Amino acid sequence: MTNLAANLARTVKQYADHVAIRLDDATLTYAQLDDASARLASYLRAQGVQPGDRVALSLPNVPAFAIVYYGILRSGAVALPMNPLFKPREVEYFLKDAEASLIFGLAGDAQAAAETVGTPFVEVGADQLQDLVSQHEPYAEVVDRADDDTAVILYTSGTTGRPKGAELTHGALNTNQEVTARTLIEVQPDDVLMGCLPLFHVFGMTCGLNTAVANGATLTLIPRFDPAKALEVIARDKVTIFLGVPTMYGAMLAASATVDADLSSLRTCISGGSSMPVEVMRKFEDRFGATILEGYGLSETSPVASFNHPHVERKAGSIGTPIEGVEMRLAGEGGAEVPAGEIGEIAIRGHLLMKGYWKRPDATAEAIRDGWFYSGDLARLDEDGYYFIVDRSKDLIIRGGYNVYPREVEEVLYEHPDVVEAAVVGVPHDHYGEEIKAYVVLGPDATATPEDLQAFTKERVAPYKYPRTIELIEALPKGPSGKILKRELRDAASPQS
Repeated sequence: MTNLAANLARTVKQYADHVAIRLDDATLTYAQLDDASARLASYLRAQGVQPGDRVALSLPNVPAFAIVYYGILRSGAVALPMNPLFKPREVEYFLKDAEASLIFGLAGDAQAAAETVGTPFVEVGADQLQDLVSQHEPYAEVVDRADDDTAVILYTSGTTGRPKGAELTHGALNTNQEVTARTLIEVQPDDVLMGCLPLFHVFGMTCGLNTAVANGATLTLIPRFDPAKALEVIARDKVTIFLGVPTMYGAMLAASATVDADLSSLRTCISGGSSMPVEVMRKFEDRFGATILEGYGLSETSPVASFNHPHVERKAGSIGTPIEGVEMRLAGEGGAEVPAGEIGEIAIRGHLLMKGYWKRPDATAEAIRDGWFYSGDLARLDEDGYYFIVDRSKDLIIRGGYNVYPREVEEVLYEHPDVVEAAVVGVPHDHYGEEIKAYVVLGPDATATPEDLQAFTKERVAPYKYPRTIELIEALPKGPSGKILKRELRDAASPQS
């Protein structure tokens, strides 16, 4: 049986009393999760939801997310997770574009949007969800689905045009979590995974929720990331596997100066979503004694495509090598493969690829060509087959005809002891076409000035690469997964002359 929810049905037979989901003092065992999701599937059938219908859920990292998510999948419907912080206009777009049959969420913006669109809204706060599932007998069957049937539609961030819904199949999601759990993070039933990443995001959904459930492990949640809270929960719940994005590691490192927490339980830390600054990785590992393995993936790849595999050489700054069953290559102009050492666009193929973009055949054909998904990310390949992200193709800065890769400049800024976060963007310039600007967040006791940071960088990169303007800000704009939103920084920057 391919249905992703079959993993829960199998796990409960062996680990019924294991804690599946924890949120502070609230726990949900596998028996409870299985029963509640089966009752929710029964409710969906009573509402006339058929296999293949889209059902939205707008929830933070709370136990109810897992119940609704697996209930939707169990019924054969397609889960449509969305950020609970979305405003009504955003929710309306997703509901209409996906032709959602109904939406589960909390009272507020999601409910207002559903009423505007005419999509039935089901409130699922803790009390409401308990009342709802108690009224229905468990639907014991897990509806069979084929490998290429859509399980989840995840909308991309929409950096170019309106967001597009990536159709992730039961086969791709199942295989991706299985390979991730077995060959990369080596999940066991007694492991505790940290759920800081939003479950409506592909990283948290696959590597956190799906992986934990398939292996009988515990997923401990934080509804919204806070570095001090994360340190406390790791110590309290004896977390063994932490999943995060680079900004989370930097924030926890800074918070550890004032929060005394025992993180000795940590075995493996996983970083993805964006490039991990080498200096942040080094400082975190020195401070906590845990190994960080950096990987790479996208919503369209379910998500994990490459990884620094355990038990083999790990290269700091690298996204490692393709995972089992996946091929990667670097494409140049016209799609021709570029040799090791040169920069090209990452192209990927294998079991992990999305089915396509929902109702967007043109966008699908543009992204997937001859079976290869073209990522838009620029990288180079070394002589050992390890990939190193250079930058997003859209983030490349061309200053006076010279290519400047923001990540290279950011790495230098992170080497400065006062820097906590840094982002480098290109801004319009009358003479050079683009000029280099850095936005920097300093530590609490920092004394560095923009001039100090500029001089520090100027000593370490070629003359055309150092930022001509450095702006100190309190925080960098971030998306729901913690990824820095450079588009907002570019939009806010003034043209230079």
